[in-house]
Parts: sequence; C-alpha cells; structure tokens
Amino acid sequence: MPVDRLLPTPEARELIELTRDIADKVLAPIVDECEKTETYPDGVFATLGDAGLLSLPYPEEWGGGGQPYEVYLQVLEEIAARWAAVGVAVSVHSLSCHPLMTFGTEEQKQRWLPDMLGGATIGAYSLSEPQAGSDAAALACRARRDGDDYVIDGTKAWITHGGVADFYNLFARTGEGSKGISCFLVPKDTEGLEFGKPEEKMGLRGVPTTSAFYDGARVPVERRVGEEGQGLQIAFSALDSGRLGIAAVATGIAQAALDEAVRYAHERETFGKKIADHQGLGFLLADMAAAVDSARATYLDAARRRDAGLPYSRHASVAKLVATDAAMKVTTDAVQVFGGYGYTTDFRVERFMREAKITQIFEGTNQIQRLVISRAL
Repeated sequence: MPVDRLLPTPEARELIELTRDIADKVLAPIVDECEKTETYPDGVFATLGDAGLLSLPYPEEWGGGGQPYEVYLQVLEEIAARWAAVGVAVSVHSLSCHPLMTFGTEEQKQRWLPDMLGGATIGAYSLSEPQAGSDAAALACRARRDGDDYVIDGTKAWITHGGVADFYNLFARTGEGSKGISCFLVPKDTEGLEFGKPEEKMGLRGVPTTSAFYDGARVPVERRVGEEGQGLQIAFSALDSGRLGIAAVATGIAQAALDEAVRYAHERETFGKKIADHQGLGFLLADMAAAVDSARATYLDAARRRDAGLPYSRHASVAKLVATDAAMKVTTDAVQVFGGYGYTTDFRVERFMREAKITQIFEGTNQIQRLVISRAL
C-alpha cells in the first residue's frame, strides 16, 4: 500500500506519483521472473533515465533534477519496494556521478556529465578489491603514469552493474600510503579491461555483480578525476551519500515485506478469525511497522541535514545502520507471519529476506558504521 509521504513541494508529490506509476507498470510485472532466472532487465534503466529518475539530486544546469536529497531518497525507496536490485543499481549510478560532479573540471563535466545524468550512460563504483573492502587504504590495483596515459594493472571486486555499466569510477594506487590513491573514469570498452562471471548471489540476482581485471589497460590522463592522491577523499565524500541510498533501499524492502505480511494476515484465518486479529500476530505487525517508520525517519533526518549544508556523516552511518538492521528484522518477521508458506518461493517474502541481508554488508558493513558513529562521539 502506498506510503503517505510528507513532501516539500507539489513537484515532489508529482515525482513520487510518477515513480510509483513506472515502478508498478515497468518493474513489478517482471521482477519475480528476472530475479528467479537471473535475467538483466534490458531497457529498464533507459526508461528510468528518460523519466529523469537517474539524476534527481544533481543540478539542473548539468541535466539533473535539482531535487533535495530527501526527495531523491524517497523516490529510491519507492523503486526498491518493487525491485531492490534496480534500487541498488540506481543508488550506485548516483554514487558514480558524484566524483565527476564534485571534483571534475568544467571541461570534464561538459564532456561526460550530461550523458551520465540523462541516463545515456550508466555508471558503476569500483572501489573494493578481493583483499580491500572496508579497509580502502589497502588497495593494491595500481595506475602507473606513462606519458599522456595511465597504465592500470590489478583486480577490483564486488562491482554492482559490473560488465554492464558504461563507465566505472576506478580507485587505483598512484603512490604509497593513504594519500597515494587516485580516481579515474574508465569506459567499459577500455582495452585490457575484462570482467569476471557474475557472482552467484543470495539475492539481487537481476543485476550482475562482478570482478574487473585490469591488465595493462591504458586510460588517458584526462580521465583522472581530481588530483593525484585525492582518491580516498573523493571516495569517502561519495560514501556518505551512498550510505543514505542504501538506507532508503533497505527501507523500501522492509516496507514491501510489511505490506505483504499485512495483506496475508487479513486473508489467512485460524481458529475462526483472521490471523491479524490474534493479538500475538497483531503485536508482531505493529513492531514491524514501527521499525519501518523509524528507518524512514532516520534516513530523512540525515538527508535534511545534507540538504541544509550541515554535517551529516555520523547521521548517514546511523541511518544506514538503523534502516538495514530494521530491514533484516522486518523481512525475517514477514516470513514468520506467512508460516511455512513464507519459507517457499511461492511468496515474495523469502526474497525480501535474502535481499535485506546484503544491505547490512555493502557501503560499509554495519560494524564499520558503528565504528564511524563511535569515533564521532
């Protein structure tokens, strides 16, 4: 059932209605089959781009939607409530536009940003490595300067949209230590860049996650974003926003699970009455609703701080932690509401439970979020 949202403008309300319409007509009819068969949804991201849903938090002068982050995140939640994998990919695409928008030169932005924000080119974020996940300073992939090019060698891992995206924000080592990492905008068709087979994941199967292998790949100097050694600053500046994106996605998953559980509880009868009317189950549903509402309120608080120009790094970590833990709890409880049926693939709640788990892991595990929060205190 649609969430009653507090939105700042009539334009934002129309945007939510547009998102719901597209999500219901384009995403909902194919999500179950695509997730079951691990089929990529060709054309879906072009549709979202044409509707302006891939560029919402960016300035209109560059082809963005000029929307506050609190509105963008609620759009993202609506998408994820229908299809979490697509919601994650939209969040990652927005994350991938951030380095160029924030640290790129005017010439770089004029050349590449309009297509990125318009959805003509879809982006992926390439920070993690097989031995460097949460510890980003341990990156080993190396970019060596050779005249007007950088020659890149190494392996990147856990790339959402890997092998499908048109460009990759690559973070590679150009020097030593934490200040020896730089950011590059790498095209998909770069010679010397190959992608591994998609990971066999528990959930989010409709959008591939792969490794990338760089073997003497040459990338022009003009595709370096920011200065040499500025890579970690760029990466971390984007991650706070990315964590809010995952919080919104997790809230969408949780809302979808709650909706399914409530619907089923009003249909299923035991001992002569609907199971929703049994106090034990009613209280379980009440706790689920409280968790979903709390998750949404937490990510909106962080987004409003971001929109107001206030520090929000700690609040982004709180939102990511609260929303993803809530999603895991709510989806697990939704399976419980369905009883034995919830453990089968006949109902969506088992998929929601599988999808919720990864939200506690990527964009910084929830243990890392606790570390960020405790250090800020």
